[in-house]
Amino acid sequence: MQHVLSVLVRNRAGVLTRVSGLFSRRGYNIESLVVGTTEKHGISRMTIVVNGDDNIIEQVIKQLYKLIDVIKVQNITNDPFVDRELVLIRVRVTKESRAEIMDTVLQVFRARIVDISGDSMMIEATGDTGKIEAIEAYLSSFGIKEMARTGKVALARGAKDRRD
Repeated sequence: MQHVLSVLVRNRAGVLTRVSGLFSRRGYNIESLVVGTTEKHGISRMTIVVNGDDNIIEQVIKQLYKLIDVIKVQNITNDPFVDRELVLIRVRVTKESRAEIMDTVLQVFRARIVDISGDSMMIEATGDTGKIEAIEAYLSSFGIKEMARTGKVALARGAKDRRD
């Protein structure tokens, strides 16, 4: 089962290495790892997507808490949460396909064209994993030249005070 962990850490050198090392030492593959600053100075949030059963994830969470710079770990998998990914895709275009791609990308996927050259177009899209996979599938028929995905960023929904 895929789990989404939200981990608050002190923004210090080596924290990412220690957290990712914990997973690799136990033989768990991280599907997605996104790190960014939070509203609190010196604190970063890691959104980690990892496969494993509930017992494995429970052990990983206990091990994460043993790391010095880890402040809080939440398994938000079973909670309502909002998640997004960002993708940049450079796709091959021809004179014939340019208008179709632009129309579909703008109207159906609500994505943006961020760069155009003679034989390619770069598209930026944000959304949940399903939307990102759908735009990737659509554009693959035209020929994807390059692609970069951020991975999942997620926050739990609700009015709960999550500052504790």
